[in-house]
Amino acid sequence: MAFEGARILSLESRRAAEMATLIRKQGGEPFVAPSMREVELGRHDEALDFGRRLLADEFDATILLTGVGTRLLWRTLLTRFDQADLKAALKRTTIVVRGPKPSAAIREIGLAAQVQVAEPNTWRELLETMRPRTETRVAVQEYGKSNIALNDGLRAQGREVTTVRVYAWGLPEDAAPLREAAAKLARREFDIVMLTTSMQLVNLMKIAEEAGIEAEVLDGLRSARIASIGPTTTETVEEYGLNVDFEPSHPKMGLLVNELAGLIPAQPRGA
Repeated sequence: MAFEGARILSLESRRAAEMATLIRKQGGEPFVAPSMREVELGRHDEALDFGRRLLADEFDATILLTGVGTRLLWRTLLTRFDQADLKAALKRTTIVVRGPKPSAAIREIGLAAQVQVAEPNTWRELLETMRPRTETRVAVQEYGKSNIALNDGLRAQGREVTTVRVYAWGLPEDAAPLREAAAKLARREFDIVMLTTSMQLVNLMKIAEEAGIEAEVLDGLRSARIASIGPTTTETVEEYGLNVDFEPSHPKMGLLVNELAGLIPAQPRGA
């Protein structure tokens, strides 16, 4: 079963063209509206403070949550500290990676993670992975916004948590497609909505609120089938009072599209 002409909204940004191609190959009609961009912070106080404390051996574990954040953090540290000293200091800590992207990023630096979190790589799996471990002083590289549940969970395990934020999620430089997507949703012009990260929905609703059509956009989302890349994104969907109809077997964009094409009827929920 393919999408058979279903009108599909994706809010993918970095891989927008790839997403559109995947949807078309499955017979869908894609409308891809980039919804976010990574904004490097103007000041790097947290990152540089982390570097100073890392070199002073004040951390037992370094938790890396994203590939983008790991790379930005490393570039920032190299503006102030010696590369060999940094690598040696990181090796003296337990390097924990949330998933394959930060794992790849740390390998680019020439280091390897000692601990890898199992799929679906949410904060819950991270907490379970850390639960039996003895590291008490941990640094957490954050991804755009603080994960309060994760940080509180680590503290509840008796750990001292230092957060290190190096970038934030902003609206795209050209928000016109996202505004058009919100308007189309308000008119219930989509059969399926695909979300590959929670901030896509947050930014969509921010645009909807600015346009005064928040209630209509929520109604449009309720009338469509919502496909979520995984549990972290699903949590955000549910925070808006919405239901997720589908998650793929693994949190991969290709699986999201291809498995959805085979398992979910193309017609909207209200049909």
